[in-house]
Amino acid sequence: MSKAQSLEELYEGLSPDERQEIDAMIAKDFQEAPWRPLIDLGNPDKPTPQQQAYDSKADILFYGGAAGGGKTGLLVGLALTAHHQSVIYRREVKQLNKIAEELIRFRGTRKGWNGQEKRLKMDGGREVMFGGMQHPGDEESYQGMPFDLIAWDEINQFLESQFRYLLTWNRAGAGADPNQRCRIVCTSNPPRSSEGDWIISFWGPWLDPEHPNPALPGELRWYISDEDGNDTEVPNGDPIPDPEFPDNPKKATQPRSRTFIPSSVDDNPYLAGTNYKSSLQALPEPLRSQMLMGDFTTGREDDAWQVIPSAWVDIAQARWTENPPPATKMSALGVDPARGGKDKTVLTPRYGNWFGEQILKKGIETPEGSDVAALCMATVRDGAPIFLDIIGGAGTAPYEHLKANNVNVIGVVGSKTSSGHDSSGRLSFINQRAENWWRLREALDPESGENIALPPDRELKTDLCAPRWKLTSRGIQIEGKSGGKTDATGGTGDGWGNIIRRLGRSPDKGDSVVYAWKEGLRVSPGSGHSRPGRANRKYNPHQWRGR
Repeated sequence: MSKAQSLEELYEGLSPDERQEIDAMIAKDFQEAPWRPLIDLGNPDKPTPQQQAYDSKADILFYGGAAGGGKTGLLVGLALTAHHQSVIYRREVKQLNKIAEELIRFRGTRKGWNGQEKRLKMDGGREVMFGGMQHPGDEESYQGMPFDLIAWDEINQFLESQFRYLLTWNRAGAGADPNQRCRIVCTSNPPRSSEGDWIISFWGPWLDPEHPNPALPGELRWYISDEDGNDTEVPNGDPIPDPEFPDNPKKATQPRSRTFIPSSVDDNPYLAGTNYKSSLQALPEPLRSQMLMGDFTTGREDDAWQVIPSAWVDIAQARWTENPPPATKMSALGVDPARGGKDKTVLTPRYGNWFGEQILKKGIETPEGSDVAALCMATVRDGAPIFLDIIGGAGTAPYEHLKANNVNVIGVVGSKTSSGHDSSGRLSFINQRAENWWRLREALDPESGENIALPPDRELKTDLCAPRWKLTSRGIQIEGKSGGKTDATGGTGDGWGNIIRRLGRSPDKGDSVVYAWKEGLRVSPGSGHSRPGRANRKYNPHQWRGR
């Protein structure tokens, strides 16, 4: 018999007057505090994970992992009892209805609820807003709206760019108590695909088993972030002086603390007497480990039409060493250029089947074509060919600069017709973009014998695992970056697929690797490399034509 059942039996054994007195006390208690964190009925003095999360001093808290630990309840409770101006986000607006109804249920009234605006106004000026951002750019509609609580339900479904964009607006608004606590709280189960792996990087000390400096649940760590979303851990929450204005405290950067507090169905007494846990135990692996135990290290689910399987990238990254094979000359340099803007110029050096660490430069650091060309010339070695993307205009100027300086540069035009075939010799490609990506897929296949070694970069893995493919009457097609009618990335412009929409950014690191492998081990004379006989037999003899 559970503790909850024992209390119900005790209540039933009371006299009518005693029940009436208990009911009045409960009603008064709910009026004063409509929500309280879960308690451990077996040990009421021991704070439950939900209580620990409620009391946490972290500026940015991640709570959850497994199913059933009261993740959504925590967000509802914080908005009802601890904050003045709150917003609760879900990726899709329709997913917010259940959360709103949960909040209304705890209040005991629909007074102040505006279903059209998804907004709840309560006594004392307390207000809760509900927001969705299904597509990249939707986050901009919340710009300039201050909230002392920004809550993200199922953060693994959001883009990192959306999350980071709205961190700025976590502050008390007009009319709030000047001492109002401001914080960001995220809840989620483990991500199901590599596109949600950014949360493992963001909360690396708690979620990444390979992190060099792991943290305990609830332990605070402090970080500062630059405009590009690069995080640096610092010792504590003391302001970091600006190097140019060390004596000006207004120019200093204030670190923000993070933590992760795990929870599970075993922490929720309301589910103890139900079959909820047994239903989780009945799930197939790896879903069982994710939902029951909050395992962040297993269960990535690849899309059925994913070009490069995630496991193949894992194998290639595990094979990587800090240095290329001895006496190996550079075979190629893959370049995805950016000229100004938010994108980055990415250079990937390759030595045989070993790919070096990628070189990244902000778009503002390469505003002119000559800047990209100079970066290429400073990086390339041994007369290796430079495979430079010239689609979209950013690569045209650096290509011309390199050609004018007699540099071995090859323009990559993904939209051009391909005459190649896949390794079976049966499937053709709709264009060179499809062929280039498929060649890398075939090389990463553990059965290929290529033994590709890729640098262990989580963002690179996400980029490589993002594209989908389909088979058309004209051959294999790889989705374009934007999927629009004027797609200049080598897609067909038929509106199918949209990598940027899913990632919230351009997969520049992945494209750069694809360009570096464009001709595999078939490289320029004098490099010391040739394609192994086994792999050579796999390829159609005409595959290199039309390049």
